[in-house]
Amino acid sequence: MGGGGGGGDGEPEFQIAPMIDVLLVLLIFFMSITSAQVLSIDQAIVLPVAKDAKKKEKDVMNEAALNVRWTNNKATIVFETSPYDNPEPLVEKLRSRHDANPKYRAVIRGDKRLPAIEIQRVMSIIAQAGIDDISFSALNKE
Repeated sequence: MGGGGGGGDGEPEFQIAPMIDVLLVLLIFFMSITSAQVLSIDQAIVLPVAKDAKKKEKDVMNEAALNVRWTNNKATIVFETSPYDNPEPLVEKLRSRHDANPKYRAVIRGDKRLPAIEIQRVMSIIAQAGIDDISFSALNKE
């Protein structure tokens, strides 16, 4: 008699079901975090190569990833899966994020075929939102 889930000889029995529950919760947590980061990266963009580029630690909560596509000789800014042809709504959205979090910064992921004037336009939009910490995404090898 007696409780504890052991065998008849008095040795404790290893409970595997709670361990599996914990592992499944951790798996779901890491999958949800990873999918949020992957959504902010536009796979259609061909990043430029900068051989001296340094890897910067990602801080998804404190940064805006602005994907700038170059298709049909036209630049399109994509932020959080929404394309912005008119910069005013984007400026307001970035400004509200920066007002709520002064450490908020912007990362420009521009296509390497993009003319420099388009990058300058995106930088101007970011500046209008009051963000002064800007980084550029690049590859350090082909």
